[in-house]
Amino acid sequence: MTLPLHFSAEVTRARAEGIPVVALESTIITHGMPYPDNLRVAREVEAEVRATGACPATIAVIAGQLHIGLDADQLETLAQSKGVAKLSRADMAVCIATGGTGATTVAATMIAAHLAGIAVFATGGIGGVHKGAEQSFDISADLMELAQTPVTVVAAGAKAILDVAKTLEVLETQGVPVITFGQDAFPAFWSATSRLKSPLRLDTAKAIASAHRTRAAMGLPGGQLVANPIPKEDEIPSQELAPVIAKAQADAEAHGITGKAVTPYLLQRIYELTEGRSLTANIALVRNNARLAAQIALALSTIDAR
Repeated sequence: MTLPLHFSAEVTRARAEGIPVVALESTIITHGMPYPDNLRVAREVEAEVRATGACPATIAVIAGQLHIGLDADQLETLAQSKGVAKLSRADMAVCIATGGTGATTVAATMIAAHLAGIAVFATGGIGGVHKGAEQSFDISADLMELAQTPVTVVAAGAKAILDVAKTLEVLETQGVPVITFGQDAFPAFWSATSRLKSPLRLDTAKAIASAHRTRAAMGLPGGQLVANPIPKEDEIPSQELAPVIAKAQADAEAHGITGKAVTPYLLQRIYELTEGRSLTANIALVRNNARLAAQIALALSTIDAR
């Protein structure tokens, strides 16, 4: 069968003209923040990619079509849609096969990007090992996707609501390179640094691009996680956030929140407890990640042109 892959006009032109493309997820639009903030941020993130010289491709499944890039009307419609499925590796094919509409998580966006020949993807933060996973076994599919799909993912680390130390252990076990950009400490999403040392450090987009191509030349499966610290002027220090996160997690447990509902609940609760500061930081880090991802995509195109 033929996969229903649909490229936007902008992405089609970029591919024809040799302009590098950066994949962007869509759950940040449908599950990350309310309308119209979600639409504004989606447009701002796309604009960051364009301003750096690359082409943005926001990815989503719409009426059974896997869209690589959304036009302005599709982006606005998605931003206002209710009941949109949150897609990962397990349910993406079913959504497409049944003509459904769904927003792509990190794992699903990686799959779609690879199918479309896109090597770099920018997001906010990856999923990982949830606190208490030794009882719940709640571990994001994002980690296994990084181990098998050859896409470089730029994120501000793992979401700080997770057990970040265990997340790094799982990534190491799966053979995923975890590269922090420009510093030795692993970033903590809303905070620029944590107490955890990054497994690897690279200081330029060119070096990250070279590592991506070297893995491919060696025949190594999987992608790379590039942890890009939130700019210092936009961060919420980790010591300030720690009690807020603890309170939100206690509230989730008290209300019996489990499974896919945990992350959106915690993010909303932290938004409330920080009086909106977490959302402001989230927007800043996503835009920062989009800029770095575009720089890496441009560096990859330079390597390929040699």
